[in-house]
Amino acid sequence: MNRIPLLAIGISLTFASAMLAQQPASQPAEPAKGAARGHGLPEVEDQLKVLTEKLNLTAAQQVKVRPVMQELHDATQNLMQDESLSHEERLGKIRPRRYAADKCIREILNDDQKKKLDQYLQGPHPEMHGDLSGTPPPATGKPQS
Repeated sequence: MNRIPLLAIGISLTFASAMLAQQPASQPAEPAKGAARGHGLPEVEDQLKVLTEKLNLTAAQQVKVRPVMQELHDATQNLMQDESLSHEERLGKIRPRRYAADKCIREILNDDQKKKLDQYLQGPHPEMHGDLSGTPPPATGKPQS
């Protein structure tokens, strides 16, 4: 067996591990695109963009929907940071807030948009509320339908 390729691999691994050891350990990991503070929770602007595309929201509707979504986002984020809660407890506290936000948003929508929202909510939509286990959603570049 030729030892030169093995030697090259060994040297590469040595340099790679040395470079990793030089990186500061205190650097915070950057959240995935669309994930808020590493909790797998998409940013409000990303969620609003998805709703705007799916429901054809007008500019006036976006202005009304944004604060509802921001309030839900902030409450969800606070619950995600509460490490004393189990996964089930988090879900139990977040669900009623989602239902309330859904009700508020539906009051802003017209009948056609409500139908589109119902269709959209039938399928998976992690780009709207993320993964409550703390795992960021995959960065696909475009929302899932």
